[in-house]
Amino acid sequence: MYITITSQKMGGNYSKSATDFVGYLEKENQGLEQEDMECFFNQFGDEISAEEVIKEIDGNTAKLENMEPRFYSITVSPSKYELGKLQDNSEDLKKYSRELMKDYVTSFNREINGNPVTIDDIKYYAKIEHQRTFKGSDLQVRENQPFATKILQLKTDIRKIGNGTMEGNIKYKEKEITKLEREAPHQQEGKRIVQGMEKEGSQSHIHIIVSRKDASNKFSLSPGSKYKASNVELNGKEVKRGFDRDSFFEKAEKTFDKTFGYHRNFAETYQARKDFIKNPKIYFAALMKLPTNEKALAFKLMGKTGLPMMPSIPVTQGQLAMKLFKGLRRGVEVAIKSSSIGI
Repeated sequence: MYITITSQKMGGNYSKSATDFVGYLEKENQGLEQEDMECFFNQFGDEISAEEVIKEIDGNTAKLENMEPRFYSITVSPSKYELGKLQDNSEDLKKYSRELMKDYVTSFNREINGNPVTIDDIKYYAKIEHQRTFKGSDLQVRENQPFATKILQLKTDIRKIGNGTMEGNIKYKEKEITKLEREAPHQQEGKRIVQGMEKEGSQSHIHIIVSRKDASNKFSLSPGSKYKASNVELNGKEVKRGFDRDSFFEKAEKTFDKTFGYHRNFAETYQARKDFIKNPKIYFAALMKLPTNEKALAFKLMGKTGLPMMPSIPVTQGQLAMKLFKGLRRGVEVAIKSSSIGI
């Protein structure tokens, strides 16, 4: 499960309207018949139009400064193993979204009118998408890049030879291109993986737009707060503040597992991935204590999700070298960022 929470920006500035973001989320509906489209939904309604989403989000920004985000984007990307537990991707993920947003509100250390934040206090809209494309930050694209650079240069040379500004053998260079295309380390359906290529297999995921202001348009609720939980004095009153991301991500996993009867392996947990980066000794010690079948599955999952595979690992914790930890940690930081896990 990969989850990110980001404030929406256009360049260096926060978006003043949800129009562009909503338009981006409508891309999969282009060319489809009405009955085949995925519509926006929220906690209480389905088939919400893009126009209504824009109107509601843009109209819920009272007293926000120009340098404050108007809304946040939550992206939830289940793994192929998690998706395999679903009977109907669209309906099941819609159900999960509504449970997930209950976890979201309980992760705030805030009160509205003296009461904890509830699902009725937020304004959000969600949409299910079923396609994903490779990004420039993805491991496959980055490792294919040296081949892409050479291919681009060869194509440039061919054009120059064709217009007479360069001497050379076009057929030879075309053979070189074919060779490079074949030798690129990451392929999909016999083609070199490039940025913008659609990913194969089930890629269903959830996009959620949540307003910075509460549903009454009076209180600010920021999941981007650097505080997990603290109290501060404001206008002579003690006010709670903060959002606990760790708690939200962990609740999100447990809610998915409970809703769909999913048995989560150690390597799939948010805590394990976090320990990999921050406490590698703890991570490997826990990994080595797993039952044999669970450990084997953990290694398989690490490879499938892009995490670097470990070389031969000594059995005892004392033999685990810090140099190995640091190298793997750097690798997993990149892998996690390219996979959009929210840490």
